[in-house]
Amino acid sequence: MKVRNPRTGAFDHAIAPLDGAALAAIAAGLRARQPAWEALGPEGRAGRLVALADAIEAGRPALQAALEADTGRRALSAREIDTVTASLRRWAARAPALIAEAAVRDRPGAMPGVTHSVSLVPYPLVGVISPWNFPLLLGLADAVPALAAGCAVLVKPSEVTPRFIRPLMAAVEAVGDVPLAVVEGDGATGAALVPLVDFLAFTGSVATGRRVAEAAARAFVPASLELGGKDPLLVLASADPERAAAIALSASCRATGQACQSIERILVARPLLEPFLAALVPAAEAVTLNWPDIDSGDLGPFIFAKQAEIVAAQIADAVAKGARVLTGGRIEDHGGLWLRPTVIVDVTPDMAVWREETFGPVMPVMPFDTEEEAVALANAGDYGLSAAVVAGSLAEAEAVGRRLEAGAVSLNDGALTSLLADAPKTNFRLSGLGPSRAGDEGLLRFLRRRVLYAQGGTPLPLAAFSEAQRTPA
Repeated sequence: MKVRNPRTGAFDHAIAPLDGAALAAIAAGLRARQPAWEALGPEGRAGRLVALADAIEAGRPALQAALEADTGRRALSAREIDTVTASLRRWAARAPALIAEAAVRDRPGAMPGVTHSVSLVPYPLVGVISPWNFPLLLGLADAVPALAAGCAVLVKPSEVTPRFIRPLMAAVEAVGDVPLAVVEGDGATGAALVPLVDFLAFTGSVATGRRVAEAAARAFVPASLELGGKDPLLVLASADPERAAAIALSASCRATGQACQSIERILVARPLLEPFLAALVPAAEAVTLNWPDIDSGDLGPFIFAKQAEIVAAQIADAVAKGARVLTGGRIEDHGGLWLRPTVIVDVTPDMAVWREETFGPVMPVMPFDTEEEAVALANAGDYGLSAAVVAGSLAEAEAVGRRLEAGAVSLNDGALTSLLADAPKTNFRLSGLGPSRAGDEGLLRFLRRRVLYAQGGTPLPLAAFSEAQRTPA
């Protein structure tokens, strides 16, 4: 299978997707290694995770080069590596205490003389299917806490961005006893993975997530699905328009908008519309591309060529229905495909750019007259991943934020959930299903609870349940 370079457009890499038998053999090998990994205990596993972080750092040049080739961006590739090594160290530090806190020993219950103890039992093999927009980070976002919990992990990243796999696995192999395999494969490989595992973590589109969920249900495998978003930003009348414009630009366009937590709908109080646009448009026009020099510019290319086609089609649909493009709006072909920050006005809710996930640096702007109207517009649609509110005070932003149907809301900022995972959250509507990836739940979801009830007194005799004891009516 040939793999495209997002900077040049050339198909300069190839992978050999695993067939079902090869994948099953890897899964069986991981299962065989998992009991010894679990037996290390939380502290022993923590030491191995720190060693893996060190090995990734030692192999950074090769991993960095592979990620750059996969994504067409340099600084964000370095950030991915930094985030993953920090995650390994964070879970190594947190897991022992968290697992100890979650376990219960000899706790009295409702029946006199009976106590109960709860032990935590890891799923033996966790499967991860991850997307192309942050290949290393999202490939390991679920894998690291699963390893800390005591699971073996099998990861199938996107076939769009597979180059990072080999240098990552070199680091895993350098540590030696971490039951983690990251494999090359396509959609068929991902489908074959589902019935081989005991728990599935998926990140990707709603359409693919629905198919994964159905396959997991047929295999009776619990699943955690992190899906798409169409995140709104509400700019209230009390907000500073220049500050709001800066937040909108950053939250919409970082990583070229190729993040599910990107702001993709901007609702602005009508009195602020003109000053907001007066600040946003020149700021958007000042943004530069990292072409031809990867070490310069603000925005990288579209990683997946098909995504550029989707974004172009949404812009064309909006223009055909009466919208105006104030800046940007044209896909630039330099071998790879780039799009400068695009501001669109005169947008209506029936336009694809307002309804459907965009995954590009596009900012459709719509005015509102009342907060009730803004909240209704923000809550309309199929998604509920995250949202943002900018106001003159945090208290005012919070009052509106609490009315939004989204799993996480940034107050006086935007897309904070792309930077933080401190607290658990629930993805609303089609944006996800299952336990949270964030917060302590990110690890605890990989542990089953086994309760032991201990009778320290006299067991109840059958006579205690005799019908003869009933009082006649």
